[in-house]
Amino acid sequence: MAELAYDIAGKILEKLGSLAYEGISLVLNIQSELEELKGTTSTIKDVLLDAEEKQASNRALSRWLKQLKVIFYEAEDVLDEVEYEVLKKQVTRTYGRSSSAFAFRSQLGHKIKDIREKLAKIAANKDQFNLIPRLEDRHVIHGRRMDMTHSFVPPSEVIGRDDDKKNIIHFLMGPDAADNDINVNVNVIPIVGIGGLGKTTIAKLVYDDERVANHFDLRTWVCVSEHFDVNRLIKDILKSATGANIDKTLGVDLWQTRLRNCLKNKKFLLILDDVWNEDRSKWIELKGLLSGGSMESRIVVTTRSRSVASVVKTGPIYTLKSLSHDDCLSLFVKWAFKEGEDKQYPNLLEIGKEVVKKCIGVPLAIRTLGNLLFSKVDEWEWKFVRDNGIWKLEQNESDILPALKLSYDQMSSHLKQCFAFCSLFPKDHLFDSGELIAFWMAHRLLNKTPNSQILELEDVGDMYIKELLSKSFFQDVTNATWYYRFKMHDLVHDLALKVAEEECLTVDLRTHTIAGTIHHLSFSHNAQQVPNYFYTLSHGVRTTLFQVKQQVPTLVEACISRFKYLRVLDLSDSSFEVLSSSIGTLKHLRSLNLAGNTRIKKLPNSICELYNLQTLLLRGCESLEQLPKNTRKMISLRYLTVTTTCTYLFENDVCFLSSLRLLGIFGCHRLKFLFQRIGILANLRTLVVSDCNNLIALTNAPAEVPALETLEIFGCKELISLTEGVLLNRSLKKLKITNVPKLEVLPGWLKSSSNTLQYLHISMCQNLTNLPKWLPSLKSLQTPEIFDCYKLTSLPLGMDRLTALQELKILYCNESIGSEMQRGRWVQKSSYINGLDTSSSIYVMS
Repeated sequence: MAELAYDIAGKILEKLGSLAYEGISLVLNIQSELEELKGTTSTIKDVLLDAEEKQASNRALSRWLKQLKVIFYEAEDVLDEVEYEVLKKQVTRTYGRSSSAFAFRSQLGHKIKDIREKLAKIAANKDQFNLIPRLEDRHVIHGRRMDMTHSFVPPSEVIGRDDDKKNIIHFLMGPDAADNDINVNVNVIPIVGIGGLGKTTIAKLVYDDERVANHFDLRTWVCVSEHFDVNRLIKDILKSATGANIDKTLGVDLWQTRLRNCLKNKKFLLILDDVWNEDRSKWIELKGLLSGGSMESRIVVTTRSRSVASVVKTGPIYTLKSLSHDDCLSLFVKWAFKEGEDKQYPNLLEIGKEVVKKCIGVPLAIRTLGNLLFSKVDEWEWKFVRDNGIWKLEQNESDILPALKLSYDQMSSHLKQCFAFCSLFPKDHLFDSGELIAFWMAHRLLNKTPNSQILELEDVGDMYIKELLSKSFFQDVTNATWYYRFKMHDLVHDLALKVAEEECLTVDLRTHTIAGTIHHLSFSHNAQQVPNYFYTLSHGVRTTLFQVKQQVPTLVEACISRFKYLRVLDLSDSSFEVLSSSIGTLKHLRSLNLAGNTRIKKLPNSICELYNLQTLLLRGCESLEQLPKNTRKMISLRYLTVTTTCTYLFENDVCFLSSLRLLGIFGCHRLKFLFQRIGILANLRTLVVSDCNNLIALTNAPAEVPALETLEIFGCKELISLTEGVLLNRSLKKLKITNVPKLEVLPGWLKSSSNTLQYLHISMCQNLTNLPKWLPSLKSLQTPEIFDCYKLTSLPLGMDRLTALQELKILYCNESIGSEMQRGRWVQKSSYINGLDTSSSIYVMS
């Protein structure tokens, strides 16, 4: 279930315990009501972990929990209204125009009293279930693996698939594999197997093999998933083949023409991963568009369905089999033990052998349980996994693997609910760490433990993601400077759907009725009008995501007007020109995504009344003329990305966004300065400036960003200097400057981060001639990278003083640097130097 009653109770108690609520209770004379609500909630919370665990075998208890959650949600909504009024009062005190204090005070006392009475009535029924008070989750296994950080599949991580890889490569590179059919213009090999066997892993190994890369002129990879939309696939194939984004304004005919031109006479390899389509006509339509390539071209299709394989095949079907027991055991040992540790614990290894047998040769199951038991040496934990009753449930090929459910059951409650919310995103969705953390934050799912009080909420969210990575619930990680991306295996997504089904729902054309318990909606289709079932939905819906482009305005307006308790509203890639001013009535809203709306020109001023708003995404809103003049009133804003046509992004408003942690400026082609006046962004940690072609300087006046940790500047063609205006900072950890051709020197203010800067990346800065003399004073610098800076001829003296150096990369710079490095004594710390001319790379690792 998306949110556990235990965690909602925790959020209510946290609110009731805050100083703000204590002050409000005195002002409104409701302190006794709030104290009673707090006491009742605390008493119930003590037994909720036990209730959550026992409800699967007790229907009455399950119904009791559902009733309880309804009241908890009501309580949270009312307390959120109080919180909104606190913020409103803070804004009006700062900026004037104060309205009457708490206009709703006459209603508030009645609401809280009503909730307290309902809760007391439900609490009285708990004794019939003989629930045991528990303060913490039992059986929670906290072992972590944090080393899963690569997007590719290292061959060393794959066990027992050498023959499969060799056989598929033979098909791809061998003679014509078709059934002598003269109508076959490109040969297709389907790889078939149940979920979790490693079909995608094998395809990746083949795709990345050096022999395969050299054999084909062009390689492309597309995740197909459940929706086989030929037009979408054309765009995805083109994007994979060219690396460029597809112009959304082009018609289908032009897309098809570009695809044919891209493939014409080329020997290409196309991987279509995770195909479910059994409609032969759709397949024939797509295949006809791929007919312009060489006869030696190949298509690999991965699928769980033999029916799909029969539709697409031109030759034999390649059936992926389960791993042998020996290979399974080797894989399990790799993930469950540190190297050599299995020999120290022969008793655990014997239990592990029995666990492996239960995994029926499925690598995903083995890896998941190996992660679950990693670094655990108590036999009871291993026996708990081996003897768990979940293995006794009847299994079919399409069932969720018990190993995954078992791993889920051992998660702490906070991680369970974060995982369940991922069900709202489609299969093969590419998660962005920053946006997922903001999503969790909007629903108050990030809990600070006593040991993490010094952490920001964003840091807690990052810990959650890494914990889910360590449990193999996320995979395929790719890193960027200020975020990273990852995916979820289809079977893991199925598990998320299952555990969240009572509260989270993806709506499609087949949806006709919706249960009253649903609080989180994701629309995967474009309705022509507001569907009938919409009006049966509770007013308490808290999430509305639109997965489709060009949403129907009437449906969007209906969501805004009906769902007054929304915390998350995703309208990305929409096509409307005007956002309704009624958006300002969503006082609970914490995340609003308008990214990719190319037609919207202005935002209503009422948006500035969203005092709870933490995330506002406006990236790709290329027609947006400016931000609202009262942006400064959004005092809770932590995550802001912007594309706009204005010349000056901020004048004085930015000074007041004291909660801002991330600011991303993208494609603002007329922008000259970020800050036009003196500004203080006291808590800003990440600043990203990308593709602002007319940007002259970051700031026109001193701007203080004392907490800034990451600064990335990309594609600013007119940016000459970073020193103008001065950016005051002493905590920078990462600096990345890419494609800033007029930049000649690094900013002097960088010296103030000499004790903190760890990562420095400079690339495509053609006018950079020298690195500053003070560069060797950067005591914490671990990873300097310099690429494509042709005029850079030397490094500063004293590079041997970079005592924290771990890796230095200098690629495609002036050859004189290589000669200098050979002569320098500091290079003796290096393990190797490879290449010294401009056509190869110099790569030094300490």
